[in-house]
Amino acid sequence: MVRGGVAVPRVWRRVFWRSLLDGGDVGAAAVVAGVSKRTAQDWIAHSGGVPDVDLVAPTRRFLSFVEREQIGLLHAAGVGVRETARRLGRSASTISRELADPGRRASDGRYVPSVAQAHRDRAAARPKAQQRKLLGNPRLIAYVEERLDGRVRPDSPRAWAWSPQQISNRLKVDFPDDESMQVSHETIYQALYVQGRGGLRKELHAALRTGRARRRPRAQARANQQGCRLVPPEVLISERPAEVTDRAVPGHWEGDLIIGTANRSAIGTLVERTTRFVMLLHLPNGYAAEQVADAMRTKIRDLPTHLRRTLTWDQGREMTPNLGTDIGFTDPVDLYFCDPHSPWQRGTNENTNGLLRQYYPKGTDLSVHPATDLDDVAEALNTRPRQTLDWATPAEKLAELLSTT
Repeated sequence: MVRGGVAVPRVWRRVFWRSLLDGGDVGAAAVVAGVSKRTAQDWIAHSGGVPDVDLVAPTRRFLSFVEREQIGLLHAAGVGVRETARRLGRSASTISRELADPGRRASDGRYVPSVAQAHRDRAAARPKAQQRKLLGNPRLIAYVEERLDGRVRPDSPRAWAWSPQQISNRLKVDFPDDESMQVSHETIYQALYVQGRGGLRKELHAALRTGRARRRPRAQARANQQGCRLVPPEVLISERPAEVTDRAVPGHWEGDLIIGTANRSAIGTLVERTTRFVMLLHLPNGYAAEQVADAMRTKIRDLPTHLRRTLTWDQGREMTPNLGTDIGFTDPVDLYFCDPHSPWQRGTNENTNGLLRQYYPKGTDLSVHPATDLDDVAEALNTRPRQTLDWATPAEKLAELLSTT
C-alpha cells in the first residue's frame, strides 16, 4: 500500500483496521493510525472493506516497525551494533544484517525505517493458497456462483441466494472427502470484494444479503422505540415455560409482522425456535388482530398438536392476549408477549425478518404479493443451511421431527 508515493508500513494499516472493526468510524480509526481520513478511505476502497493485513501482530521472529525506528535513531546517533542489539533485546547479527541490507536503504545509502519496513512487507505479501485454490478450480467457482446468485432453484421466480458462510460450510457437507471443493467464507468474500483477487463475477455482491459493493463492520442494533400498550403480567415473556428458552422441546414459535410502505400492508412471520422453520402469513385485507388470527389459523392447522405449544409475539396492536384461544383449536396455543422495546427477546424471529427484507424491501407495498409468492420465499428460507443447525436446513430438521413422532 502506497501513500503519496511512500510505502505505508503494515503496522499502520493493522492499527487502522483494528480500530475500525472495534466499532470506530473511519475518521477516528484514521487518527489512531496516524493517517488522513482520505488515506483511510482509499484503503477501504482498495480492499473492498476487507482487512488486507493480518490483524494479529507478528511474532518476534521478525523486527517490528517500532524496532526499526529505534534502530534508525540509534544508528543516526552513532550507537554501535552491539549496544543497539542489547537495548532492543536482539542479537547483534540481526541488527548487522538489517543495517547492511541494501534493500532497506534510501537512494543516498541512508538506513530509513519506513523503507526497511516496506521491503519486509513486500516479502510477506505472498499469495494465499486458498485464493489460488478458488481461482484455479472452475468446478468450485461454478458451485459458489450458483449459490450466490440463487441458481440453485432455477425453476423458481425467486432468488435462492446463500451467504458465503452457508456456502463454505455446506461444501463440507456435500464434499466431505474432497479438499479441492472446500473453501473458507472469507476467501469467497475477498474474491467478491478485493481488487485484484477476482475469481467470481463482481456483480454477485448484489445477491448478498446486504447488497453492498464493499464490506463494513456490523453496526450496533437499535431497539425499536415505538410505544407499546400494556399487557397483563401473566402473559409477559417472564412467565413463559423454561422449556421454551433452551429449545430442547419443539413446538414453540416466535412471531411478528414486517410492515410495508406507509404502514398500509404487512406480512406475518412465524418461526419455530428449535428447527428455525419459517411460515409466512398472507394478510391481503389488513393486519388487525382478527385478520392475523384468521391467517394463523389457516397456516398452522395442519401441524400436529405437539408442534404448536406456545407463541411469543412483540407487543403490538395486531395481537390480543386471548389470541391463543381465538385461533380456534381444541388445545389452544399459549401466547406470550415480549417486554417493551425488547426485540432481542424474539431473536430467532428478528433474524428471520432481516432475511425476509431481501425479498420484501422496506418502503414497498407488501399487499401486491400473492400467497403463492410467500410460500416460495418461505421455502427458500427453509432450504437454506443454517450454522446453528450444523449446516442442516430447517426443512430437514422439521422432517426429522415429523418422522420420529
